[in-house]
Amino acid sequence: MTVAGAIIDLDGTVYHGDTLLPGAASAIDVFRERGLGICFFSNNPIHDGSEYVERLRGLGVDAREGEACSSGVVTREYLNGSHAGDDVFVIGSDPLRSMVTGTEARLVEDPAETDVLLASWTDGFHYHDMVDALRAIDEETVFLGTDPDRTFPGEDGDPVPGSGAIINAVAGVIERDPDRILGKPSEIAVQAALERLDCAPTECVIIGDRLETDIAMGERNGMTTVLVRTGVSNERSLERSAVTPDYVIDSLGDIEEVLTSLDV
Repeated sequence: MTVAGAIIDLDGTVYHGDTLLPGAASAIDVFRERGLGICFFSNNPIHDGSEYVERLRGLGVDAREGEACSSGVVTREYLNGSHAGDDVFVIGSDPLRSMVTGTEARLVEDPAETDVLLASWTDGFHYHDMVDALRAIDEETVFLGTDPDRTFPGEDGDPVPGSGAIINAVAGVIERDPDRILGKPSEIAVQAALERLDCAPTECVIIGDRLETDIAMGERNGMTTVLVRTGVSNERSLERSAVTPDYVIDSLGDIEEVLTSLDV
């Protein structure tokens, strides 16, 4: 089959926190040697692409400008395209607020003035945030979430609450599901990745540690899917999931055997 590009998850796939996972850097070299385009794609909403490139380079990974994306970047691009001129109230981190400030939408501090309620990860999530959500929402307010990840790997690899946990809490109190969740596995995230790779979804391999985001995104769009065992998903979740990866490997360092089987 023809494989032209690779979408590669970061936390839990390439690294845990500030620790590069064994074999990850050499795996990226394998993609380079075989002539594949690369899109590093994180559902972490607090960094943009250039920050991820810098971080990967600092860990010894051959990452290049323009190759990284995140749910924060997708959110920024979506606000520019769909909510230019609208008022956005953010329940989330200061870095996400800064990204919103850099869009054609307007960041507001008064929830009663908002057109768009945007919920995301913050380690400062508070009861007052749920009060703000109640003040922000009405029938005309658009409710967005940056990404669905209920947990993500902490510094030691153990899970900690993610954006999905906060989005679900907000959804529960306002009794309304988000209109859109923008990170993986959304179609908006797919489009962002494919634009960076400039190839068709059937020409992509996607590698990640999370069945319900990385692997689901690939499965829905005809990509070749590869689950790594270094992150969130384990054998139990694999057995219980309706999402089935094409390949399961111990770590990204084992990707060469997958590419060889695909005749890449």
